[in-house]
Amino acid sequence: MEVTPNTVKVAELIGDTSRITMLIRLIGGKAIPATELAHAAGISPQTASTHLAKLVEGGLLTYEMHGRHKYFRLASSEVALALESLQAIAPQKQVRSLRESDQLKALHYARTCYDHLAGRIGVALNDRLHELKWIEEAGADYQLTAEGRHFLQDFGIDFELCHKKRRRFARPCLDWSERRYHLAGSLGAALTGRLFELEWIRRLPDGRAVLVTETGIKGLEDVFGIKLNA
Repeated sequence: MEVTPNTVKVAELIGDTSRITMLIRLIGGKAIPATELAHAAGISPQTASTHLAKLVEGGLLTYEMHGRHKYFRLASSEVALALESLQAIAPQKQVRSLRESDQLKALHYARTCYDHLAGRIGVALNDRLHELKWIEEAGADYQLTAEGRHFLQDFGIDFELCHKKRRRFARPCLDWSERRYHLAGSLGAALTGRLFELEWIRRLPDGRAVLVTETGIKGLEDVFGIKLNA
């Protein structure tokens, strides 16, 4: 009898409206308190605590203590990849309000997927890195070219730190809103982190959408040749 991963167990864990809502809320990579996750799912703190305990036990979440409060985050980038892939194949929900419409537009434009850049801007950046021949396909992953390594080092990417992380270096991640790929892995995380450091992008409150700043609009065009509307 062939031994395979227990996908049924994972499907049971995420096949609950409250649990999947809390998981999706955590895709942005930030640690979020249980009370905020309960509010996002529209359930009581007590009910959320039960759900979160199951997700931790199932290996999908981890948590850290800050005083008396628990802050939860996704257990790994692989969990984020699975959730992003599910969103890519799921039917779209009907938008029921102007607020939902504005939130969806912001997410489509630019957001974090765990710790890397997603949405239209993330896909555009991935496309441009290929067009410039700074990265190229290598089986199921990406690899840097010599020219790409030279440029990104000058841009401030720490490759030694990237390779020390226990994750794949560079890989495609299917973007649920664009239905194309953005850059993930430790390289995608490092590049996104650098964009935050340069203040080219900035997190928006209450969610994982990010704002491309005026400095970022200019920088993306000057450095990568990505033209955005101001």
